[in-house]
Parts: sequence; C-alpha cells; structure tokens
Amino acid sequence: MKLILAIIRNEDSVETLSALMHAGIFVTKLSTTGGFLMVGNTTLLIGIEEERVDEALDTLRLHCSKHEHENLGRLNYGDDFDAGDGEQVIVGGATVFILNVDRFEKL
Repeated sequence: MKLILAIIRNEDSVETLSALMHAGIFVTKLSTTGGFLMVGNTTLLIGIEEERVDEALDTLRLHCSKHEHENLGRLNYGDDFDAGDGEQVIVGGATVFILNVDRFEKL
C-alpha cells in the first residue's frame, strides 16, 4: 500500500478529483497554501495499492497543467525580499510524494 501526497493548483482540482474518482481511486482533498507564490492550492491524499500507483500518476499528469504566472514576490514576502517581481514563472503541474504505508485500516 502507498500514500500519494499530490499538491496541485486549485484550478486543476475539480477535473483531477473527478478523473481519479471515475477510475475508482479514492482521494481526500485538503485546501492548503504555500509554495513560492504563496497562493492557495489543493493537496490530495491518495491511499492506493502499489500496482495502481502508475495509473494515479498518469491521471495527475493528464489533468494538472503547467502555466505561466506573474511573480508578485514583494506582495507575498514583503519589501525586503526580492523574488524577481513582475517576472513570468512556470508554475503548476503537480508536486508528488509517494510514501510507503505500513498499515491501513478502514474503521
């Protein structure tokens, strides 16, 4: 058994959740904030059998798009931080962690 933690853009969450559930992959959605741009995102918790990990990753790849975003670093971090204000940066896709699960129970 594996636990996939996937951090995705809020804009991709509805389509991604729908695709995962349609495939019979159970998922829990958490609203989170963080990352370089300090914007809202969605963290998905996916408990899955090891042999289905690639299927879940393919679904994430298909539905989590990358795009350009204007970096407004000083608005997020304060005047003392220079993160290249006004520069276009590539964001999106998914940040994925795959963890081993020693034990799993549904109570």
